[in-house]
Amino acid sequence: MKYFSTRGADQFLSFEETVLAGLAPDGGLYIPEHIPSLPENWQTAWKDYSFVDLSVEVLSLYISADEISKTELRTLVEKSYSTFRHPDITPLKKLTEKTYVLELFHGPTFAFKDVALQLLGNLFEFFLKRRNARKQPGEKPEKLTVVGATSGDTGSAAIYGLRNKANISIFILHPKGRVSPIQEAQMTTVTDANVHNLAVHGTFDDCQDIVKSLFADREFNATHRLGAVNSINWARILAQTVYYFLSYFHLRRQVPNSDAVEIQYVVPTGNFGDILAGYYAKRMGLPMGRLGVATNANDILARFWRSGAYEKVDSGAGASAPGASAPAQGASDGKQAADASGVRETLSPAMDILVSSNFERLLWYLAFEGAAQGADVEARRKAASATIADWMSKVKSDGRVQVPVSVLELARRDFFAERVSDEQTLETIKYYFDSDAHYIADPHTAVGLRAALTVAPHNPPEVTQVVLSTAHPAKFSEAVTRALQGSPSFDFERDILPPEFKGLLERERRVIDVEAPQVDLVKKVIEKYAVPAGEVGASV
Repeated sequence: MKYFSTRGADQFLSFEETVLAGLAPDGGLYIPEHIPSLPENWQTAWKDYSFVDLSVEVLSLYISADEISKTELRTLVEKSYSTFRHPDITPLKKLTEKTYVLELFHGPTFAFKDVALQLLGNLFEFFLKRRNARKQPGEKPEKLTVVGATSGDTGSAAIYGLRNKANISIFILHPKGRVSPIQEAQMTTVTDANVHNLAVHGTFDDCQDIVKSLFADREFNATHRLGAVNSINWARILAQTVYYFLSYFHLRRQVPNSDAVEIQYVVPTGNFGDILAGYYAKRMGLPMGRLGVATNANDILARFWRSGAYEKVDSGAGASAPGASAPAQGASDGKQAADASGVRETLSPAMDILVSSNFERLLWYLAFEGAAQGADVEARRKAASATIADWMSKVKSDGRVQVPVSVLELARRDFFAERVSDEQTLETIKYYFDSDAHYIADPHTAVGLRAALTVAPHNPPEVTQVVLSTAHPAKFSEAVTRALQGSPSFDFERDILPPEFKGLLERERRVIDVEAPQVDLVKKVIEKYAVPAGEVGASV
């Protein structure tokens, strides 16, 4: 299996090269040359597999045995998920007869991103060790400078996946004062010498733009050998496809007459990576209905599915979408305040994103499908890549692109989208706490649950919903406490506070302040602290 850029670069990369590169030189995202089909007997052969077993089978469809043998892959996977607190890794929990949650937060940082980033960290280490083992005595070892932007959870998950790894340094940019106190503490209290947290005065989109600019700077990239941990890295999407398969098999065990059930996955969505993994699983052959895109007030995706316009600001309603409301009081769990860029502050801050990076990958497949029928695959691939390069250029220059109606119809075939306000988020947290399930959802999960509630009355009777639960509620204490204030049966410390969080806010921290969202300022930090080859880290 080889990988190429969504924007048309002719270069085809191996899995190893793709993982280490992260972002393509032309600004595009890497995708596989084809989406593999599942083995003919997968439903019977895999039905009792564990998460580790499924990971090995699914990942091996995209990774040549010449690059990573199945034995090596199993070792990597077992090591990656040995850090998880639940034996199922991503357990499925029943809320009602028609609604389940897939809990993805049982990793070391209590967020879904651990699933991909524990594996990605081990892949980085595996590839570097193998490359350096092949070098001659005295030859300089290779190193990797990992750079990422975070709206909250990616940062800590990446740091926990890469801390104290030889020949790797990691620089995580977060918007200063705009992540939750717990999220910030999880990142900045890791004091390993190879870990560097940068608090940037700006928004998440500013941080993400800086990271993309660094990767686009060929000289700087070559000098420091940049590696990506954001979901622009293909390995993250691939790792996340596995829990769709696990939930499929677990639901079949729990639901009577499961052959007649259609699963409707509903996914809280910001950067479009988590739900894109579901799309790949569906394209591979995993049975499911349309995937539900659940957004907060930063609703660029919901607006796309409504109109076909992918635009930073809703041109049909000024700065706000129809029905938009002001951020709920107490949204300090993630202060992505509304500003000139259009990002709105919400109670679900990890989704406070203006442009969804991974959406480009879906757009490529839609453009490819819409390319001239009858042309050979290579011609259609080039046509789709040229279309994407044009669309992304328009988004960058004009802030918007309008796709053809035929493309929008293709998108609606596999997805639907719903927008959820802060008020609805709070109502949903309380609704499920007061229900028979007595379930406490974090605000991002609540966005997914509310979207599921909205569409449920219109679903055929055979549909069962699975909502992806992306974070532990204790990570967003202010939102959860506000939603459940006045509930006599709720006690934050007793009901949801993990032992790992106790005293976290009081621990020693290390963070580098970046006074403005400027690429050159970040470059100076990286040049000062990047790990010299052969060392574990350099102290700040």
